[in-house]
Amino acid sequence: MPSFRALLNVLELRPGHRPEDVMESATAAVGSAHLIEADHLDIVAGVPRITVRFMVETSTDADEDDAACRTAANMRHAVQRVADVGRLGVMRRNRGRWEPVQAVSRE
Repeated sequence: MPSFRALLNVLELRPGHRPEDVMESATAAVGSAHLIEADHLDIVAGVPRITVRFMVETSTDADEDDAACRTAANMRHAVQRVADVGRLGVMRRNRGRWEPVQAVSRE
C-alpha cells in the first residue's frame, strides 16, 4: 500500500478550542478512511504545520493519488472547524523520496 503525507498549515485556533483539537480533528478525519502511520507538528518559518502520514489501498497511481487528495481535503475541512488554516499539500512516498502529488489551495 502506498504511503502519503497530508501537510496543513495552521494559522490560528478558533475560540473555545484547545491546541490538541487540531491534531485530534485531523487524525479522526484521516483515520476514518485510512490507516494512519504517524502524525506530528512542526513549526516552519514560524507557522505551525501538522503532518499526517497514512496509507491508501493499492490500485492505480492516479486512483491512489485521487484518494489521498480527497483524504487531505477532508482533513482540512475537519480542522477548519477548530482553527483557521493555510496551505494544504499532499506528498507521496516514491522510491524512498517524498514527492508532491498536488498542492491544494486554501478554501
